[in-house]
Amino acid sequence: MLQPNTPAPDFEGVDQHEEPFRLSDLRGRWVVLYFYPKDETMGCTAEACAFRDDLSSLQEMGAEVVGVSVQDADSHRQFAEKHSLPFRLVADPEKRIAKAYEALGFLGLARRVTYLIDPGGVLTDAYRSEMSPTSHVDHARERLRALRA
Repeated sequence: MLQPNTPAPDFEGVDQHEEPFRLSDLRGRWVVLYFYPKDETMGCTAEACAFRDDLSSLQEMGAEVVGVSVQDADSHRQFAEKHSLPFRLVADPEKRIAKAYEALGFLGLARRVTYLIDPGGVLTDAYRSEMSPTSHVDHARERLRALRA
């Protein structure tokens, strides 16, 4: 994983709607950037739905949630529609983003890693847990609350 207190690597891609996405466009806001292995798997669905269900509390603290995995935009669109995910899912089929964030894992899938990025574009927290996908939401909320205090 990348270490806190380092600049967050900027990246460009497309989201589930084939809309361009650039991380630097979110400067001035907190970003919860989470990497997940694969659309429609049990753990990834639980994690995405936990972010969906807690989105308002993260947004109240000024944070944007962005998910990234190595599937294409069409896979992300179907996943987002099926589970009513209101945040952006960035497609990374070339695995450039996962590599830049040291989140590329076994078999070429993204590892379950969550980063908090401050409004200036600096990584302020990195969290990895394969055992409890939903713990990423709790960790992000608590760390964001502490960092903003």
